[in-house]
Amino acid sequence: MHSKSKFMQISTSAEVILHIVFLLITLLCLVPLWAVVAISLSDDEAMRQVGYRLIPVKFSTKSYDFVLEQGIAIARAYGITIFVTAVGTLLCVAVVSMYAYVLFRKDFKYRKFFTFFGFFTMLINAGLVPWYIVCVNVLHLKNTIFALIFPYVMNMWYVLIFRTYLSMSLPDSIIESAKIDGAGEFTIFFKIVIPLVKPGLATIALFAAIMYWNDWWLPFMLIEKEELYNLQYLMYRVQQKIQYLAEIASKLAMNPSIPPEIPAESARMAMAVMGMGPIVLAYPFFQRYFVKGLTIGAIKG
Repeated sequence: MHSKSKFMQISTSAEVILHIVFLLITLLCLVPLWAVVAISLSDDEAMRQVGYRLIPVKFSTKSYDFVLEQGIAIARAYGITIFVTAVGTLLCVAVVSMYAYVLFRKDFKYRKFFTFFGFFTMLINAGLVPWYIVCVNVLHLKNTIFALIFPYVMNMWYVLIFRTYLSMSLPDSIIESAKIDGAGEFTIFFKIVIPLVKPGLATIALFAAIMYWNDWWLPFMLIEKEELYNLQYLMYRVQQKIQYLAEIASKLAMNPSIPPEIPAESARMAMAVMGMGPIVLAYPFFQRYFVKGLTIGAIKG
């Protein structure tokens, strides 16, 4: 057996220091998340008196009750977000992988043109107004579920990442060998290339899924029907409602017909918890591919 290279060896003291550093980094990531959950379960009046705490001073679920008053709207928004994330991610991965594959193939006649075309449009675009006119007047996407999917299907940055990954992990000889054996282009792509580049695909899929899940801008621009609101945009509207009611309650503070107390701070945190739920649970399923996929560009050769 070969002994470990001296470059791969690490002293005990260095190992302890690295463990402490990564433990601190982990705490820096987890503590804010825990604080959000703790605030969402705290009573607003108690927080005003003692400030934010990592353990609720006075436990209360009033914020979740207030947010869940939206009832059917919350459930519908969850459905819209899950559907858009699933379909959008599949389409984005399909388009990005196929575009990157043809740019990877050195025997593709128009490779330079499509590389320049994609790169140019990534750096320079026409702006918001032309984009809106194309979406509304040309593609007629306004107030349709497709408005939440199609604008993000193509992403040139993902194409460049995936093309780099293909160049580093897929030898040209595999393509040539398959062609000699009589395989067609679709057979090479779907039966040979795709199974060999799963880490790269998983990384692109995770990027796309997070992008679709967290998006509130597309419904803000293109959706007016409440039944098409996704979760993030509905949360945005609820937050506006909380702010409005809090202002009204403040103005009527001396009035005997005071509206019920609004759990403003805790309700905002409750919305954050509800908004990040499923996408956080999905992360472990991508993790085993994610580390390998993100090392793109780390090795030069």
